[in-house]
Amino acid sequence: MKTKTIRVMVVDDHPAFRIGLTALIASQPDLLVVAETGNGRESVELFRLTAPDVVLMDLRLPGFSGVSAITALHREFPACRTLVVTTYDCDEDIYLACQAGAQACLLKDSSAEEIIGTIRKVFQGEKCLPAGLAARLQERRRREELTSREMDVLRCLARGRNNREIATTLFISEDTVKTHLKNVFAKLGVEDRTGAVLAAVRQGIVYLE
Repeated sequence: MKTKTIRVMVVDDHPAFRIGLTALIASQPDLLVVAETGNGRESVELFRLTAPDVVLMDLRLPGFSGVSAITALHREFPACRTLVVTTYDCDEDIYLACQAGAQACLLKDSSAEEIIGTIRKVFQGEKCLPAGLAARLQERRRREELTSREMDVLRCLARGRNNREIATTLFISEDTVKTHLKNVFAKLGVEDRTGAVLAAVRQGIVYLE
């Protein structure tokens, strides 16, 4: 009996990596690249036109992020199968991608065999996360969410601003800043400002400019 050809779309804004990944997929007799793009918003349009079985999605895309694209795809096509392929081992981005509907995640330095094997597993409906990443994401799920205002304070903190500067930027009192910082420290499981920034960057909650 003939094996079903798995139709794949590749979404990555780095042309060299996208070309290499497309060539790797095309080398497999049971895989077929039906679309490729470096634009998250365009990936939704291409999905409508080509109906791929599996989407390989980078997370750091200009303008319309990979998480936004995954969210849009799964909202319009609930049965869509998406595999995140990313350079950055950041818990928050991957957590958000999984929350949006991604079934699997691989780093871009994964072996060819691992990438091809994971595409086939995702097509079969399996969820695939590296053991270490899966454990960290489980911890992330148990963490209480930061509020939008706590995120604002954390971003200011990551920019090196003191309490007075944060208060001025956000139009709140310094006492309110201190309260938000106390909550941020508790939710991130840290004791001070440096620990909060390090934890936030490591988990991909904020990015240093």
